[in-house]
Amino acid sequence: MTKLVRRTLKLGILTGIGYAIWRAFQSRSQPSTITWEHQPFPYPPQPQPTQPRTEQAASGVSATGWADATDGACPATHPIKAKLASGIYHVPGGANYDRARADRCYVDTAAAEADGLRPAKR
Repeated sequence: MTKLVRRTLKLGILTGIGYAIWRAFQSRSQPSTITWEHQPFPYPPQPQPTQPRTEQAASGVSATGWADATDGACPATHPIKAKLASGIYHVPGGANYDRARADRCYVDTAAAEADGLRPAKR
């Protein structure tokens, strides 16, 4: 009985090593089609499909109408400030626009609402 258990354990270990080598080889031979986008604290990273790098993507501007905020500030081309943790966006001239630190910046309110955000209360 102990010979059978030993042989089974050895076979299982060898099979596991072979599978790990196969997976490592497979992952290196195929380019990844998914990148992980960082989200604010309570949310886990979200998978995003990889897109070809263009001048627009190199500048930090997404093709979906939003750009990453730099230290909570938005570029002039994307004036709408959005907080992903609260799910709201702030428009220029709004009550809390100046003190809001943005996670993302949007071109217009339609782009922010398309991402599931709602406007801030006035």
